[in-house]
Amino acid sequence: MASNFSFDIVSDFDRQELVNAIDQTMREVQSRYDLKDTKTTLDLGESTITISTDSEFTLQAVHTILQTKAAKRNLSLKIFDYGKIESASGNRVRQEITLQKGISAELGKQISKLIRDEFKKVQASIQGDAVRVSAKSKDELQAIIQRLKQEEYPAALQFTNYR
Repeated sequence: MASNFSFDIVSDFDRQELVNAIDQTMREVQSRYDLKDTKTTLDLGESTITISTDSEFTLQAVHTILQTKAAKRNLSLKIFDYGKIESASGNRVRQEITLQKGISAELGKQISKLIRDEFKKVQASIQGDAVRVSAKSKDELQAIIQRLKQEEYPAALQFTNYR
């Protein structure tokens, strides 16, 4: 039996679920009467989504549809970081949404400090864009997971590699 148990705290999303959510959003935009003739496009890049449409009103409608489809596919809305709305050619508007992936160094420090302060027998170490938590007892690790779920962080947290 292992002497130490551990898990990783990460911030990630399922890319295929995001692709499916964007595809469903485009289908709904093309079939809805009020959005049909807006020539709206959603372009998924490596780490961004670019929305191009004809007005801010339709942009807000596309946001709502995208958020609804993402939530139905168990994607956290915290992965979307909305950029500023900019004017494009032909009286159109464009907005770039950056996809949040990974835990920032500042957030990693905040999480590890909370763990060190409240759980004395547990070690937390920052490893790139993840935080590894290790302890002698699985019960302590589960208590940490429950405690972190109570907090509100700017990133969507997942708990992986529980062993």
